[in-house]
Amino acid sequence: MNRIFLAGCAILLGAAPAFAYPVTVKSCNRDVTFDAAPQRAVSNDVNLTEMMLALKLEDRMVGYTGVSGWKTLDERLREGVKELPELAEKYPTKEVLLNADADFLFAGWNYGMKVGGEVTPETLSPFGIKVYELTESCIHIMSKGKPTMEDMFVDLLNLGRIFGVEERAEDLVEGYRRQLAEITGKIKDARRPTRVFVYDSGEEKPFTSGRYGIPTAMIEAAGGNNIMDDVEKSWTEISWEPVIDRDPEVVVIVNYGEVTAEQKIAFMKNNPAFKTIEAVKNDRFVVLDYVEATPGPRNVDAIERLAKSFHAEVM
Repeated sequence: MNRIFLAGCAILLGAAPAFAYPVTVKSCNRDVTFDAAPQRAVSNDVNLTEMMLALKLEDRMVGYTGVSGWKTLDERLREGVKELPELAEKYPTKEVLLNADADFLFAGWNYGMKVGGEVTPETLSPFGIKVYELTESCIHIMSKGKPTMEDMFVDLLNLGRIFGVEERAEDLVEGYRRQLAEITGKIKDARRPTRVFVYDSGEEKPFTSGRYGIPTAMIEAAGGNNIMDDVEKSWTEISWEPVIDRDPEVVVIVNYGEVTAEQKIAFMKNNPAFKTIEAVKNDRFVVLDYVEATPGPRNVDAIERLAKSFHAEVM
């Protein structure tokens, strides 16, 4: 009788979920331990919010921040968050998070948090609000290599562990990895990488993505080179001179805000200073919505579109 009982216990213990708490994840240069899954989470920015939605974590959220103020909300996301309130149009304040009785914030450096700002892991810790930082953004507080798509995958897997949906996260990431492998397999015989410039905004001086922004990883996965790969920043303002000198074959337009993608393209096509740029001469522009050009679930589909633009001969 005792043997049967002990055997039954062993079976039950063996069936215990792999995400039993506590769990510890690496967030930038910190180890963060969770004794239980957060129940009142807040995400900042459209791409981080979509990561939460992709993992079906709406029922663990009390709201989101930082979307409508940047005009990045589209129909697809609007449908996903229709049951959730937007707690702040731009960056959240400590007061906003405390009023929501939040117990978790998914944000990043320059994605809802600023170094030395009011809302950081250290300032929220005394109030019992734990923070997980977007991996791409860690470059703002620590030394880090240039991003790859694994950075986004790691964030999804860590969120899966934090919220006890590890299998769901693994299935999602495995699907992305398969899709990415199919894309890279098709372009492996492309004659050479395509020269690419990322144009976010600005006329006097363009705002672009440098070495440490996720567009660099996306462009490389699609068989291109970011012509600003030597700029040791994630996103930054530069001058137009190096853009003209490096002669991109394709310009990736980041679409959001008051100035439309069409207006940005028209600005480049109608400016005599850019008439020698190959991308302008050949009308080779690719438009990515903000949510596609920042780390999140739409990245891999965007990489496929980039690859088709860069290497139509093999795609």
